[in-house]
Amino acid sequence: MSDNASERADGGDEVSQSSTRVRFARISPRAYEHPADRGAMAALRAVPGVGEVLKGAAGLFSERGERLMATASMVRVGEKQYPKIDRLRHEVAEVLDLDVVPAVYVHRQPEVQALTVGIDEPFIVLSTGLVELLDTEALRFVLGHEMGHVLSGHSVLRTLLDRLLNLQKTVSFIPAGVLGLAAVIAALREWFRKAELTADRAGLLASQDPAAALRTHLYLAGATDLGQVDIPSFLAQAREYEEVDDVRDSIHKLRNVVFASHPFAVVRASQLQRWAASEEYRAILTGDYPRRDDEAPAASFTDDLRSAARSYKESFDSSVDPLVKILNNVGGTVSGAAGRVFRGFGGKDASGN
Repeated sequence: MSDNASERADGGDEVSQSSTRVRFARISPRAYEHPADRGAMAALRAVPGVGEVLKGAAGLFSERGERLMATASMVRVGEKQYPKIDRLRHEVAEVLDLDVVPAVYVHRQPEVQALTVGIDEPFIVLSTGLVELLDTEALRFVLGHEMGHVLSGHSVLRTLLDRLLNLQKTVSFIPAGVLGLAAVIAALREWFRKAELTADRAGLLASQDPAAALRTHLYLAGATDLGQVDIPSFLAQAREYEEVDDVRDSIHKLRNVVFASHPFAVVRASQLQRWAASEEYRAILTGDYPRRDDEAPAASFTDDLRSAARSYKESFDSSVDPLVKILNNVGGTVSGAAGRVFRGFGGKDASGN
C-alpha cells in the first residue's frame, strides 16, 4: 500500500493527539444506535424461548477460559507490546468515555478481522491481517467500532451467539434441538448485522474522520493500494447494489445475507457516509446527545419496534429494488382491500373515514 506504508499501526508514525477530538462525556449508546438495531433487538426478545436459551448458553462456558486462551495464544497489547495500539486504545476509550478500558489482544490470523469477546469483562481481538493492513486512523475507527459494541452491550450477545454456534454442532443429531437453536441463532444473526451499523457509528464518533472510516470499508472490501481505488466508483457500487432492477437479483441478495455475520462492506460504507453527512451526527459533535447518567428507563419493546419501523419504511420508500416495490405494492393493495371490506361492514378505515 504505497500511499499508506508509513502509517501502519506498528510503524513509526506518531498517534495523533486525542485533544483535537471532541470527547463525549457520559454519552449514551442510544445517541448513535441505528434504529434497525433497536428493532432487531426488540424482535430478538420476542422469539419464543430466547431468554432461556441465552441463559443456558451463558452458563455452558467459562469466560475465564476464553480469557486464558487469549492470554496463552495471543499478544496482549500494552505499553511494551504494540505500544501504538495501546495508545490508540486509551484515546478511543477516553473519547467515548468508557468506564473501563477494554483489553486488546493481537491474534495470528491472515483474515482481516476484529471482534469483541466476553460478558463480564469484554476484550477486543485484532487479527494480524487487520493490523498489518490498516493505517493508524483506520485502526482508530476499528477500535471505536469494537468499543461501541462494548458500550452498547453487544459483546454479551455476540459471545452467546458464538457459543450457540458451537453448541449447535453438538446437538445436530437432535432434530427438535436443532430447530429451536436455529430460530434463536437466526434471530441473533439478524440482530448482529444491524448491530454492526451501530458500531460503525461509534467508530466514526471515536475517529471523527469519515475518510478513515471509508478507507476501512475499502480495505474490508478488498483494497490494498488506495492509489488503485477510486472512491466515487466504490460508492457507486453501493448504489448499484441497492438499485438492482431485476427481482432475481433481489432474491440473490436475500439468500446471500441470511448466513452472513456482517453487512456487506460497500453497504456499510454507504450507510455510514450518509450518517456522517446527517444533522444527527453534527448534533452529537456539538454536545447535543443523551447521557448515560440522565437516561430514563430503557425504551419499551413497542418503542423500539416503532423506531425500527420508521427506519425500514424510509428505506423501503426510497428503494428502487424491484422486490421491495412488489412488497410495497402488495402491502398497499392488501391494506386498501382490508379498508374497503371493513367499511362494507359499517366500520371506518385507518384514517377515520
